[in-house]
Amino acid sequence: MILNNQDFKLDVTSEIGTLRALLVHSPDSGLGKVVPSKAQDWLFEDIVHLDTMRRNEYDYYIKLLMYFLDPDKIKGKLDYIDDEGNNRSFFKPDHPEFHSSNKVIEIQTLLADILIEDDIRKKLVAAVCAIEGCNYRLQLQLIDTPARELAKIIISGSLNNDEMIFAPIPNLIFSRDIGITINNFMLLNKPAKKARARETLLVRYIFFNHPLFEDYRDNILEIPETVQHFLRPGEEHDEKTTLEGGDVMMVSPDHLLIGCSERTSVSGANEAIKLLFENKVVKKVTIVKIPHKRDYMHIDTVFTQVKRNVWVLLRSLANNNDDDEANEPNAWFADKKTKDKTEIVQFEKGKKPKTYDSLEELLSDISENDLESKKKTKFIYSGNDTFPYDAREQWTDSCNLLALKEGVVLGYDRNDKTVESFKKHGFEIIKVADLLQKFENNELDPQKMKDTLILMPSAELSRARGGFHCMSMPVTREKVL
Repeated sequence: MILNNQDFKLDVTSEIGTLRALLVHSPDSGLGKVVPSKAQDWLFEDIVHLDTMRRNEYDYYIKLLMYFLDPDKIKGKLDYIDDEGNNRSFFKPDHPEFHSSNKVIEIQTLLADILIEDDIRKKLVAAVCAIEGCNYRLQLQLIDTPARELAKIIISGSLNNDEMIFAPIPNLIFSRDIGITINNFMLLNKPAKKARARETLLVRYIFFNHPLFEDYRDNILEIPETVQHFLRPGEEHDEKTTLEGGDVMMVSPDHLLIGCSERTSVSGANEAIKLLFENKVVKKVTIVKIPHKRDYMHIDTVFTQVKRNVWVLLRSLANNNDDDEANEPNAWFADKKTKDKTEIVQFEKGKKPKTYDSLEELLSDISENDLESKKKTKFIYSGNDTFPYDAREQWTDSCNLLALKEGVVLGYDRNDKTVESFKKHGFEIIKVADLLQKFENNELDPQKMKDTLILMPSAELSRARGGFHCMSMPVTREKVL
């Protein structure tokens, strides 16, 4: 079934407007084949148990998204079992009984849709086989494979349940990183790691060829390499042109944040700014440069927005001018070159760059000026700002939250101290299983919820080093202004 573009639109002007459509990718069989010796090459810290991740964790995520975005598809199917006794067919993109929502949009389904076309199938298979070093006979075999099955093979790397023909792309579950919707434009990424090259190829083919995005093809932006980059020897990180979606936040209609991190380079941010200003996509871009450490990876592992005037963040990176620390010898005599600092510079066409002393100053400015909040900006700190819980819980994505609507966010159930901080700020806390039952029994309307942290099971998902902000690529949100 090909999703069409009827009533579909690219339109994201904030991080907190009511979510209406997004792209996701459910954990596929390739994720269950990651071996310890290759886990870090494929950007995983650990191997995961696939069935537990699917049934006990990710399926809850999809059910919750459906209740908020596409309730007619999920109502009455909370505990769905098909005629064959299978209780997961509703969630499997290659199954005839898959939900095929045009609000909770599965990337594998989009890929299968475009692979129906002979010309696209031949070109994409040739490109994938070139990247993966496949032999010519295998290439011909793949070209003759039915579209739905071929999409599954290209993503999972498995020709059948046991035979793998190339590496999986387990990071595709982090759909945020493949691109970002900025107003009614789509900015595609340039990944820092080879493990994500196939994802980028697939996404380009989808956005430029799927009828869902037909009206927006002129609005798809691809970041170019720097001129004659192939002649530059031994490029350092900042000189490589890399950018990933976890480092891009659409905080207001005229204002975009780009993080420079372990995964996004200064050169990547520079090329993105030129592209955005040339196409008049936004008026200002703020660069948030954080330490190039695996602990942080992207800026959305350090902070995300909860409400117009509320943010969750890691305090140790939020404020560079802590008065108590500044009066200690360690602060006075620290090597400034190696000290972990966050540097923030804002660029606006035709104006001198503006700097901020801290993340809190920047985020307060966004809340009070860009988003016109009349209330004082509040910060909910990872681990309740208590060592060692702040660092431990940031590592398990306490700051990486997805807003379904203003004030209603998803987070992992394992970050206990951060949950305490949410409670102190007046938020309701509810476990997803309990919430879904309330929706099913008509005890609660998703659209009427306010100031709530929804706790999601996380034993396996958290091993993959990404939260629900990472696992979402919003394409439509309601405006907040």
